[in-house]
Amino acid sequence: MGKLSGHVAVVTGGARGLGRQIVEAMAGEGAAVVIASRHVDACEEAAEQIRQDHCVDAIGVECNIGSWSACDSLVETVYAKFGRADVLVNNAGMALPYRTIDDLDERMWRKVLEVNLLGAVSLSQSFGARMADAGSGSIINITSTGAVRPKDPFVPYAVAKAGLNTLTQAHAQTFGPMGVRVNAIQCGPFRTRMAEAWDEKAIAVLERTAALRRIGDPEEIRAAAVYLATSDSAFVTGTILQLDGGATF
Repeated sequence: MGKLSGHVAVVTGGARGLGRQIVEAMAGEGAAVVIASRHVDACEEAAEQIRQDHCVDAIGVECNIGSWSACDSLVETVYAKFGRADVLVNNAGMALPYRTIDDLDERMWRKVLEVNLLGAVSLSQSFGARMADAGSGSIINITSTGAVRPKDPFVPYAVAKAGLNTLTQAHAQTFGPMGVRVNAIQCGPFRTRMAEAWDEKAIAVLERTAALRRIGDPEEIRAAAVYLATSDSAFVTGTILQLDGGATF
C-alpha cells in the first residue's frame, strides 16, 4: 500500500519533463493519475505506460490549460471518471523568449499568462472548491526561481510564476479552513527538454553560480511532490519550497 493508495492525482503538463516525473511519483505511491495537456497522444501514451509499470488507473486527457472552458471540462472529466480528486499539480507551463523588449507584444503576454497563471487559477478554484466540499485535498503549484530573480528574455514567464507564488499563499488561506492545503515547489534549472536548447556556456554559468555546483536531474522533484501530496506534510500550507540547488543566477 502506497501513501496515496485510493487517491486521485491530476497533473497538468504531465506527459513529459518534470510533470512526467511527478506522475511517476504519484503512481508509485498508489494514486490513480490523470495526465492532462494539449498533446493528447503523448498523454495517452504516458497513461498506458503508467498502467503497465505501476498497476494503477491512469488516463490521458486533452486540455488546453490556457483556456478557462477547457479547464472546466477537465474538472468534469475527472469527476465523471473517478468521482473525486485528492491532489492537483499545476505544472503546465510555457515560455516565449524574445530578443529585446520591443519584441514583446500583447499576444505573447496573454499566451504566457494564460498558460502559466490563469489556467492554474481556473483549476485551483474548481478543484479546490470540490476538495473543500470533501474536507481534504492538496494543491501543488510548480513555480520557478524566475519569480524572484526575473531576467530577460523570460520576463512574462517570471511575472506569471510570481503570480502563481502569490496565488499559492492566497489559496492556502482561502481553502485551509476546509482542510485543503496549497503549496508550491519553486524550481531552479533542471535537465529537461527545455534545457536542451541551452548552450554549454549558459549551463556552465548556472552550475558555477549554484551552491551545489550543478543543475537538477528531473527525478529529483519526485520526493518533494510526494511530500506535499501526502499526510507527511499535513501541517504544511502556504509554503513555497525552493528546489533549486542553491541557485543564485
